[in-house]
Amino acid sequence: MTYLGIDIGTSGVKALLIDEQGRALGDASAAAIEPVRPHPGWSEQNPADWWTACLAAIDTLKASHPTELAAVRGIGLSGHMHGAVLLGKDDDVLRPAILWNDGRSAAECKEMEAALPSLRQIAGNIAMPGFTAPKIAWVRKHEPAIFEKIAKVLLPKAYVRLLLTGEHVEDMSDAAGTLWLDVAKRDWSDELLAVTGLDRSHMPRLVEGSAISGHLKREFAQRWGMQANVVVAGGAGDNAGAACGIGAIRPGEGFVSLGTSGVIFVSNDKFRPNTEGAVHAFCHAIPDTWHQMGVILSASDSLNWLSKITGQKQAELSGAAEAQFSGPGEEIFLPYLSGERTPHNNAAARGSFVGLSHSTDTAKLAQAVMEGVTFAFRDSQRVLHDAGTKIHRLLAVGGGSKSALWLKLIATNLDMEIALPEDGDFGGALGAARLGLCAAEGASPQSVMTMPPIRTVIAPDKNLSAAYSDQYARYRALYPAIEEARS
Repeated sequence: MTYLGIDIGTSGVKALLIDEQGRALGDASAAAIEPVRPHPGWSEQNPADWWTACLAAIDTLKASHPTELAAVRGIGLSGHMHGAVLLGKDDDVLRPAILWNDGRSAAECKEMEAALPSLRQIAGNIAMPGFTAPKIAWVRKHEPAIFEKIAKVLLPKAYVRLLLTGEHVEDMSDAAGTLWLDVAKRDWSDELLAVTGLDRSHMPRLVEGSAISGHLKREFAQRWGMQANVVVAGGAGDNAGAACGIGAIRPGEGFVSLGTSGVIFVSNDKFRPNTEGAVHAFCHAIPDTWHQMGVILSASDSLNWLSKITGQKQAELSGAAEAQFSGPGEEIFLPYLSGERTPHNNAAARGSFVGLSHSTDTAKLAQAVMEGVTFAFRDSQRVLHDAGTKIHRLLAVGGGSKSALWLKLIATNLDMEIALPEDGDFGGALGAARLGLCAAEGASPQSVMTMPPIRTVIAPDKNLSAAYSDQYARYRALYPAIEEARS
Protein backbone atom coordinates (compact mmCIF):
# COMPACT_ATOMS: atom_id res chain seq x y z
CA MET A 1 0.00 0.00 0.00
CA THR A 2 1.07 3.59 -0.62
CA TYR A 3 0.16 7.03 0.68
CA LEU A 4 0.06 10.40 -1.04
CA GLY A 5 1.04 13.76 0.43
CA ILE A 6 -0.03 16.97 -1.29
CA ASP A 7 1.60 20.26 -0.27
CA ILE A 8 -0.18 23.38 -1.53
CA GLY A 9 2.12 26.39 -1.80
CA THR A 10 1.63 29.83 -3.28
CA SER A 11 4.14 29.09 -6.03
CA GLY A 12 3.00 25.57 -6.77
CA VAL A 13 1.91 22.15 -5.55
CA LYS A 14 4.09 19.15 -4.71
CA ALA A 15 2.77 15.58 -4.58
CA LEU A 16 4.82 12.85 -2.86
CA LEU A 17 4.24 9.08 -2.70
CA ILE A 18 5.53 6.99 0.23
CA ASP A 19 5.29 3.33 1.11
CA GLU A 20 4.24 1.70 4.40
CA GLN A 21 7.73 2.24 5.82
CA GLY A 22 7.62 5.94 4.95
CA ARG A 23 10.14 5.68 2.11
CA ALA A 24 9.72 8.09 -0.78
CA LEU A 25 8.66 6.37 -3.99
CA GLY A 26 8.23 9.32 -6.31
CA ASP A 27 7.20 12.94 -6.44
CA ALA A 28 5.96 15.54 -8.89
CA SER A 29 5.43 19.28 -8.82
CA ALA A 30 3.39 21.77 -10.78
CA ALA A 31 3.70 25.55 -10.73
CA ALA A 32 0.85 27.90 -9.90
CA ILE A 33 0.38 31.42 -11.17
CA GLU A 34 2.23 33.73 -8.81
CA PRO A 35 0.25 35.88 -6.35
CA VAL A 36 -0.65 39.38 -7.46
CA ARG A 37 -0.31 42.63 -5.52
CA PRO A 38 -3.07 44.97 -6.71
CA HIS A 39 -1.97 47.55 -4.10
CA PRO A 40 1.15 47.97 -1.94
CA GLY A 41 1.04 45.51 0.95
CA TRP A 42 -1.67 43.37 -0.65
CA SER A 43 -1.21 39.76 -1.77
CA GLU A 44 -3.92 37.77 -3.53
CA GLN A 45 -4.23 34.57 -5.55
CA ASN A 46 -6.95 32.76 -7.46
CA PRO A 47 -7.79 29.50 -5.60
CA ALA A 48 -8.36 27.83 -8.97
CA ASP A 49 -4.60 28.06 -9.53
CA TRP A 50 -3.93 25.70 -6.60
CA TRP A 51 -6.49 23.24 -7.90
CA THR A 52 -5.08 23.30 -11.42
CA ALA A 53 -1.58 22.71 -10.06
CA CYS A 54 -2.84 19.94 -7.77
CA LEU A 55 -4.41 18.03 -10.67
CA ALA A 56 -1.31 18.55 -12.82
CA ALA A 57 1.06 17.24 -10.12
CA ILE A 58 -0.96 14.10 -9.48
CA ASP A 59 -1.50 13.53 -13.21
CA THR A 60 2.28 13.64 -13.59
CA LEU A 61 2.64 11.00 -10.87
CA LYS A 62 0.05 8.92 -12.70
CA ALA A 63 2.24 9.03 -15.79
CA SER A 64 5.52 8.30 -13.98
CA HIS A 65 4.36 5.96 -11.17
CA PRO A 66 1.01 4.44 -12.22
CA THR A 67 1.33 1.26 -10.15
CA GLU A 68 2.38 3.06 -6.97
CA LEU A 69 -0.35 5.68 -7.36
CA ALA A 70 -2.99 3.00 -7.90
CA ALA A 71 -2.04 1.49 -4.52
CA VAL A 72 -2.81 4.68 -2.56
CA ARG A 73 -4.97 4.08 0.52
CA GLY A 74 -4.62 7.46 2.23
CA ILE A 75 -4.04 11.07 1.19
CA GLY A 76 -2.82 13.91 3.38
CA LEU A 77 -2.79 17.64 2.71
CA SER A 78 -0.58 20.47 3.89
CA GLY A 79 -0.70 24.06 2.77
CA HIS A 80 0.17 27.70 3.29
CA MET A 81 -1.67 29.03 6.33
CA HIS A 82 -3.92 32.02 7.06
CA GLY A 83 -5.25 32.55 3.52
CA ALA A 84 -8.93 33.52 3.27
CA VAL A 85 -10.98 31.70 0.62
CA LEU A 86 -14.49 33.15 0.62
CA LEU A 87 -17.24 30.90 -0.69
CA GLY A 88 -20.89 31.61 -1.51
CA LYS A 89 -23.86 29.32 -0.94
CA ASP A 90 -22.98 27.06 -3.90
CA ASP A 91 -19.27 26.94 -2.98
CA ASP A 92 -18.52 29.54 -5.63
CA VAL A 93 -15.41 31.64 -4.96
CA LEU A 94 -16.51 35.21 -4.20
CA ARG A 95 -13.16 36.97 -4.67
CA PRO A 96 -9.43 36.17 -4.95
CA ALA A 97 -8.00 34.62 -1.81
CA ILE A 98 -6.22 37.04 0.53
CA LEU A 99 -2.89 35.43 1.45
CA TRP A 100 -0.76 35.09 4.59
CA ASN A 101 1.61 37.89 3.61
CA ASP A 102 -1.15 40.44 2.95
CA GLY A 103 -0.85 43.42 5.31
CA ARG A 104 -3.97 45.45 4.55
CA SER A 105 -5.84 44.66 7.79
CA ALA A 106 -3.60 46.33 10.41
CA ALA A 107 -6.39 48.71 11.44
CA GLU A 108 -8.86 45.84 11.76
CA CYS A 109 -6.45 44.00 14.09
CA LYS A 110 -6.54 46.92 16.52
CA GLU A 111 -10.31 47.16 16.23
CA MET A 112 -10.75 43.45 16.96
CA GLU A 113 -8.58 43.58 20.08
CA ALA A 114 -10.43 46.67 21.30
CA ALA A 115 -13.81 45.02 20.71
CA LEU A 116 -12.81 41.82 22.55
CA PRO A 117 -10.20 42.43 25.27
CA SER A 118 -9.95 38.66 25.90
CA LEU A 119 -8.99 37.96 22.27
CA ARG A 120 -5.34 37.20 22.98
CA GLN A 121 -6.23 34.97 25.91
CA ILE A 122 -8.65 32.87 23.84
CA ALA A 123 -6.70 32.76 20.58
CA GLY A 124 -3.30 32.56 22.25
CA ASN A 125 -1.95 34.97 19.67
CA ILE A 126 -1.81 38.66 18.89
CA ALA A 127 -4.17 39.84 16.16
CA MET A 128 -1.85 40.21 13.17
CA PRO A 129 -2.70 41.15 9.56
CA GLY A 130 -1.34 37.79 8.44
CA PHE A 131 -4.11 35.87 10.21
CA THR A 132 -7.42 35.04 8.56
CA ALA A 133 -9.95 36.77 10.82
CA PRO A 134 -8.65 40.35 10.32
CA LYS A 135 -8.87 39.80 6.57
CA ILE A 136 -12.59 39.07 6.90
CA ALA A 137 -12.99 42.13 9.11
CA TRP A 138 -11.45 44.13 6.27
CA VAL A 139 -13.83 42.60 3.72
CA ARG A 140 -16.77 43.36 6.01
CA LYS A 141 -15.75 47.01 6.14
CA HIS A 142 -14.55 47.60 2.58
CA GLU A 143 -16.46 45.02 0.49
CA PRO A 144 -19.81 44.68 2.30
CA ALA A 145 -21.63 43.24 -0.72
CA ILE A 146 -19.17 40.34 -0.83
CA PHE A 147 -19.26 39.89 2.93
CA GLU A 148 -23.04 39.44 2.88
CA LYS A 149 -22.68 36.54 0.42
CA ILE A 150 -20.20 34.56 2.54
CA ALA A 151 -21.45 31.05 3.31
CA LYS A 152 -18.09 29.50 4.22
CA VAL A 153 -14.53 30.69 4.84
CA LEU A 154 -11.88 28.09 4.04
CA LEU A 155 -8.12 28.01 4.25
CA PRO A 156 -6.17 27.14 1.08
CA LYS A 157 -5.72 23.43 1.69
CA ALA A 158 -9.32 23.10 2.88
CA TYR A 159 -10.46 24.49 -0.47
CA VAL A 160 -8.44 21.82 -2.28
CA ARG A 161 -9.94 19.23 0.10
CA LEU A 162 -13.43 20.46 -0.78
CA LEU A 163 -12.81 19.79 -4.45
CA LEU A 164 -11.23 16.39 -3.74
CA THR A 165 -13.89 15.16 -1.30
CA GLY A 166 -16.88 17.50 -1.31
CA GLU A 167 -16.36 18.12 2.44
CA HIS A 168 -15.87 21.42 4.32
CA VAL A 169 -13.24 20.31 6.85
CA GLU A 170 -10.16 21.80 8.47
CA ASP A 171 -7.48 20.42 10.78
CA MET A 172 -6.56 21.94 14.13
CA SER A 173 -3.10 23.24 13.20
CA ASP A 174 -4.34 25.30 10.25
CA ALA A 175 -7.48 26.41 12.11
CA ALA A 176 -5.31 27.76 14.94
CA GLY A 177 -3.87 30.30 12.51
CA THR A 178 -7.24 31.88 11.74
CA LEU A 179 -7.65 33.75 15.05
CA TRP A 180 -11.12 32.14 15.35
CA LEU A 181 -10.00 29.06 17.28
CA ASP A 182 -9.96 28.62 21.04
CA VAL A 183 -6.52 27.03 20.81
CA ALA A 184 -6.54 25.50 24.30
CA LYS A 185 -9.93 23.84 23.73
CA ARG A 186 -9.25 22.95 20.06
CA ASP A 187 -12.65 24.29 19.04
CA TRP A 188 -14.10 27.32 17.28
CA SER A 189 -14.71 30.28 19.59
CA ASP A 190 -18.14 31.88 19.32
CA GLU A 191 -16.71 35.10 20.79
CA LEU A 192 -13.89 35.36 18.27
CA LEU A 193 -16.22 34.61 15.38
CA ALA A 194 -18.71 37.23 16.50
CA VAL A 195 -16.05 39.95 16.40
CA THR A 196 -15.92 39.52 12.62
CA GLY A 197 -19.66 39.07 12.16
CA LEU A 198 -19.51 35.31 11.60
CA ASP A 199 -20.68 32.20 13.43
CA ARG A 200 -20.01 28.46 13.39
CA SER A 201 -22.13 27.95 10.28
CA HIS A 202 -19.47 29.82 8.31
CA MET A 203 -16.70 27.50 9.51
CA PRO A 204 -15.60 24.06 8.27
CA ARG A 205 -15.90 21.00 10.51
CA LEU A 206 -12.80 20.41 12.65
CA VAL A 207 -10.77 17.19 12.79
CA GLU A 208 -7.32 16.25 14.01
CA GLY A 209 -4.67 16.14 11.32
CA SER A 210 -4.19 12.38 11.62
CA ALA A 211 -7.94 11.65 11.48
CA ILE A 212 -10.16 10.94 8.46
CA SER A 213 -11.72 14.10 7.01
CA GLY A 214 -13.48 12.50 4.05
CA HIS A 215 -13.01 10.19 1.08
CA LEU A 216 -11.69 10.89 -2.39
CA LYS A 217 -14.46 11.43 -4.93
CA ARG A 218 -15.03 8.50 -7.27
CA GLU A 219 -14.22 10.57 -10.36
CA PHE A 220 -10.69 11.29 -9.10
CA ALA A 221 -10.12 7.72 -7.90
CA GLN A 222 -10.96 6.57 -11.41
CA ARG A 223 -8.84 9.32 -13.00
CA TRP A 224 -5.76 8.20 -11.08
CA GLY A 225 -6.48 4.46 -11.12
CA MET A 226 -7.07 4.22 -7.36
CA GLN A 227 -9.43 1.93 -5.48
CA ALA A 228 -12.67 3.22 -3.99
CA ASN A 229 -12.81 4.62 -0.44
CA VAL A 230 -9.40 6.29 -0.41
CA VAL A 231 -9.36 8.29 2.83
CA VAL A 232 -8.23 11.91 3.06
CA ALA A 233 -6.62 12.94 6.36
CA GLY A 234 -7.17 16.22 8.15
CA GLY A 235 -3.61 17.20 7.26
CA ALA A 236 -1.64 20.17 8.53
CA GLY A 237 -0.65 23.77 8.08
CA ASP A 238 2.69 24.08 6.33
CA ASN A 239 4.94 24.36 9.39
CA ALA A 240 3.12 21.64 11.34
CA GLY A 241 3.30 19.53 8.19
CA ALA A 242 7.05 20.05 8.00
CA ALA A 243 7.31 19.08 11.68
CA CYS A 244 5.45 15.84 10.94
CA GLY A 245 7.82 15.26 8.04
CA ILE A 246 10.92 15.73 10.16
CA GLY A 247 9.48 13.93 13.19
CA ALA A 248 9.24 16.93 15.54
CA ILE A 249 6.10 15.90 17.42
CA ARG A 250 7.34 15.22 20.97
CA PRO A 251 7.72 17.94 23.64
CA GLY A 252 10.91 19.94 23.19
CA GLU A 253 11.60 18.66 19.67
CA GLY A 254 11.67 21.14 16.85
CA PHE A 255 13.45 22.61 13.91
CA VAL A 256 15.08 25.83 12.81
CA SER A 257 14.16 26.70 9.24
CA LEU A 258 16.49 28.88 7.21
CA GLY A 259 14.20 29.44 4.27
CA THR A 260 12.96 32.64 2.67
CA SER A 261 11.43 33.32 6.06
CA GLY A 262 12.82 31.83 9.25
CA VAL A 263 11.10 29.73 11.88
CA ILE A 264 11.99 28.19 15.21
CA PHE A 265 9.34 25.52 15.70
CA VAL A 266 8.97 23.63 18.99
CA SER A 267 6.46 20.92 19.87
CA ASN A 268 4.65 21.24 23.22
CA ASP A 269 2.62 18.94 25.45
CA LYS A 270 0.30 21.80 26.41
CA PHE A 271 -0.84 25.22 25.26
CA ARG A 272 1.84 27.80 26.16
CA PRO A 273 1.10 31.24 24.72
CA ASN A 274 3.37 34.28 24.99
CA THR A 275 1.57 37.06 23.19
CA GLU A 276 3.82 39.75 24.66
CA GLY A 277 6.73 38.23 22.75
CA ALA A 278 4.68 37.76 19.56
CA VAL A 279 5.11 33.99 19.81
CA HIS A 280 2.75 31.94 17.65
CA ALA A 281 1.05 29.31 19.84
CA PHE A 282 -0.93 26.85 17.71
CA CYS A 283 -2.35 23.35 17.81
CA HIS A 284 -0.09 20.71 16.33
CA ALA A 285 -1.43 18.40 13.61
CA ILE A 286 -1.73 15.42 15.95
CA PRO A 287 -4.04 15.02 18.99
CA ASP A 288 -3.25 16.48 22.41
CA THR A 289 -0.19 18.33 21.11
CA TRP A 290 0.51 21.99 20.52
CA HIS A 291 3.44 23.91 19.13
CA GLN A 292 5.05 27.32 19.28
CA MET A 293 6.83 29.28 16.60
CA GLY A 294 9.06 32.28 16.48
CA VAL A 295 8.75 33.70 12.98
CA ILE A 296 11.31 35.84 11.10
CA LEU A 297 9.98 37.33 7.89
CA SER A 298 13.33 37.73 6.08
CA ALA A 299 15.83 34.96 6.81
CA SER A 300 17.68 33.65 3.74
CA ASP A 301 15.71 36.31 1.89
CA SER A 302 18.01 38.84 3.57
CA LEU A 303 21.02 37.20 1.94
CA ASN A 304 19.06 37.04 -1.30
CA TRP A 305 18.51 40.80 -1.03
CA LEU A 306 22.26 41.35 -0.56
CA SER A 307 22.88 39.06 -3.54
CA LYS A 308 20.75 41.29 -5.75
CA ILE A 309 22.46 44.43 -4.47
CA THR A 310 26.01 43.12 -4.98
CA GLY A 311 25.47 40.94 -8.04
CA GLN A 312 27.05 37.96 -6.26
CA LYS A 313 25.30 34.64 -5.75
CA GLN A 314 24.19 33.69 -2.24
CA ALA A 315 26.65 30.78 -2.15
CA GLU A 316 29.48 33.13 -3.13
CA LEU A 317 28.56 35.58 -0.39
CA SER A 318 28.30 32.95 2.33
CA GLY A 319 31.54 31.34 1.11
CA ALA A 320 33.38 34.66 1.25
CA ALA A 321 32.06 35.32 4.75
CA GLU A 322 33.20 31.89 5.92
CA ALA A 323 36.66 32.31 4.38
CA GLN A 324 37.42 35.49 6.35
CA PHE A 325 35.46 34.66 9.52
CA SER A 326 37.23 35.14 12.87
CA GLY A 327 34.34 36.17 15.14
CA PRO A 328 31.79 38.98 15.37
CA GLY A 329 32.44 41.85 12.98
CA GLU A 330 31.99 45.57 13.51
CA GLU A 331 28.98 45.63 11.20
CA ILE A 332 25.50 44.82 12.55
CA PHE A 333 22.47 44.10 10.38
CA LEU A 334 18.80 44.28 11.42
CA PRO A 335 16.95 41.87 9.09
CA TYR A 336 13.59 43.62 9.07
CA LEU A 337 13.32 44.05 5.31
CA SER A 338 9.63 43.05 5.35
CA GLY A 339 8.85 44.14 8.89
CA GLU A 340 9.00 41.54 11.66
CA ARG A 341 6.75 39.22 13.62
CA THR A 342 8.67 37.72 16.56
CA PRO A 343 9.31 39.43 18.89
CA HIS A 344 8.33 42.91 17.65
CA ASN A 345 5.06 42.37 15.73
CA ASN A 346 5.85 45.41 13.63
CA ALA A 347 4.97 45.26 9.95
CA ALA A 348 6.47 48.73 9.49
CA ALA A 349 9.92 47.83 10.88
CA ARG A 350 12.73 48.19 8.37
CA GLY A 351 16.22 46.75 8.01
CA SER A 352 19.41 48.59 8.83
CA PHE A 353 23.20 48.31 8.58
CA VAL A 354 25.13 49.86 11.45
CA GLY A 355 28.88 50.07 11.97
CA LEU A 356 30.00 50.43 8.36
CA SER A 357 33.54 51.66 7.67
CA HIS A 358 36.05 51.94 4.82
CA SER A 359 37.13 48.37 5.58
CA THR A 360 33.64 46.99 5.05
CA ASP A 361 33.48 44.73 2.00
CA THR A 362 30.91 42.31 0.62
CA ALA A 363 32.24 39.44 2.74
CA LYS A 364 31.77 41.48 5.91
CA LEU A 365 28.31 42.58 4.79
CA ALA A 366 27.40 38.94 4.18
CA GLN A 367 28.66 37.98 7.63
CA ALA A 368 26.64 40.81 9.18
CA VAL A 369 23.50 39.64 7.36
CA MET A 370 23.99 36.06 8.55
CA GLU A 371 24.66 37.26 12.09
CA GLY A 372 21.61 39.55 12.04
CA VAL A 373 19.33 36.69 11.04
CA THR A 374 20.98 34.54 13.71
CA PHE A 375 20.29 37.21 16.34
CA ALA A 376 16.66 37.26 15.19
CA PHE A 377 16.53 33.51 15.90
CA ARG A 378 18.08 34.22 19.29
CA ASP A 379 15.27 36.72 19.90
CA SER A 380 12.75 33.98 19.13
CA GLN A 381 14.48 31.52 21.44
CA ARG A 382 14.42 34.11 24.22
CA VAL A 383 10.66 34.70 24.06
CA LEU A 384 9.99 30.97 23.69
CA HIS A 385 11.89 30.45 26.94
CA ASP A 386 9.84 33.26 28.49
CA ALA A 387 6.75 31.17 27.70
CA GLY A 388 8.17 28.27 29.70
CA THR A 389 9.29 26.25 26.70
CA LYS A 390 12.31 23.99 26.93
CA ILE A 391 13.97 23.11 23.63
CA HIS A 392 15.71 19.74 23.74
CA ARG A 393 16.61 19.25 20.09
CA LEU A 394 16.59 21.34 16.91
CA LEU A 395 17.12 20.06 13.39
CA ALA A 396 18.17 22.47 10.65
CA VAL A 397 16.18 22.64 7.41
CA GLY A 398 15.88 25.07 4.52
CA GLY A 399 18.27 26.36 1.89
CA GLY A 400 20.33 28.40 4.35
CA SER A 401 21.25 25.23 6.26
CA LYS A 402 23.73 24.44 3.46
CA SER A 403 26.04 27.09 4.95
CA ALA A 404 28.36 25.61 7.59
CA LEU A 405 29.10 29.09 8.96
CA TRP A 406 25.43 29.97 9.37
CA LEU A 407 24.77 26.75 11.29
CA LYS A 408 27.81 27.43 13.47
CA LEU A 409 26.52 30.94 14.21
CA ILE A 410 23.09 29.60 15.12
CA ALA A 411 24.45 26.82 17.36
CA THR A 412 26.74 29.27 19.15
CA ASN A 413 24.10 31.94 19.67
CA LEU A 414 21.35 29.54 20.73
CA ASP A 415 23.93 27.70 22.89
CA MET A 416 22.71 24.32 21.75
CA GLU A 417 23.62 21.63 19.27
CA ILE A 418 21.97 21.83 15.84
CA ALA A 419 21.44 18.54 14.00
CA LEU A 420 21.66 18.48 10.22
CA PRO A 421 19.70 15.62 8.61
CA GLU A 422 20.99 13.56 5.74
CA ASP A 423 19.79 14.71 2.35
CA GLY A 424 16.09 14.16 1.85
CA ASP A 425 12.71 15.80 1.57
CA PHE A 426 11.38 16.62 5.02
CA GLY A 427 8.83 19.22 3.97
CA GLY A 428 5.08 19.49 4.14
CA ALA A 429 4.44 16.86 1.46
CA LEU A 430 6.17 14.14 3.51
CA GLY A 431 4.35 15.22 6.67
CA ALA A 432 1.05 15.17 4.78
CA ALA A 433 1.75 11.68 3.42
CA ARG A 434 2.54 10.47 6.94
CA LEU A 435 -0.77 11.91 8.17
CA GLY A 436 -2.51 10.13 5.30
CA LEU A 437 -0.91 6.87 6.44
CA CYS A 438 -2.09 7.42 10.02
CA ALA A 439 -5.66 8.14 8.88
CA ALA A 440 -5.84 5.17 6.54
CA GLU A 441 -4.27 2.58 8.83
CA GLY A 442 -5.15 3.91 12.28
CA ALA A 443 -1.42 4.05 13.03
CA SER A 444 -0.12 6.15 15.90
CA PRO A 445 1.72 9.31 14.87
CA GLN A 446 4.50 8.45 17.34
CA SER A 447 5.29 5.27 15.41
CA VAL A 448 5.07 6.89 11.97
CA MET A 449 6.66 10.31 12.47
CA THR A 450 10.22 9.37 13.33
CA MET A 451 13.21 11.66 12.89
CA PRO A 452 15.53 11.15 9.90
CA PRO A 453 19.14 9.95 10.06
CA ILE A 454 21.50 12.76 11.05
CA ARG A 455 24.45 13.67 8.83
CA THR A 456 26.26 15.82 11.36
CA VAL A 457 25.74 17.74 14.59
CA ILE A 458 27.01 21.31 14.90
CA ALA A 459 28.12 22.22 18.42
CA PRO A 460 28.33 25.74 19.86
CA ASP A 461 31.75 27.40 19.70
CA LYS A 462 32.29 28.17 23.37
CA ASN A 463 35.27 30.38 22.52
CA LEU A 464 32.92 32.80 20.76
CA SER A 465 30.02 32.71 23.24
CA ALA A 466 30.98 35.78 25.27
CA ALA A 467 31.78 37.88 22.19
CA TYR A 468 28.45 37.02 20.61
CA SER A 469 26.54 37.76 23.82
CA ASP A 470 28.05 41.24 23.74
CA GLN A 471 27.21 41.67 20.06
CA TYR A 472 23.65 40.42 20.64
CA ALA A 473 23.19 43.04 23.37
CA ARG A 474 24.23 45.75 20.90
CA TYR A 475 21.86 44.27 18.29
CA ARG A 476 18.92 44.37 20.74
CA ALA A 477 19.64 47.98 21.64
CA LEU A 478 19.49 49.09 18.00
CA TYR A 479 15.84 48.27 17.26
CA PRO A 480 14.22 50.64 19.80
CA ALA A 481 16.76 53.38 19.05
CA ILE A 482 16.18 53.21 15.30
CA GLU A 483 12.41 52.96 15.67
CA GLU A 484 12.42 56.06 17.89
CA ALA A 485 14.46 57.93 15.28
CA ARG A 486 12.05 56.86 12.52
CA SER A 487 8.92 57.89 14.41
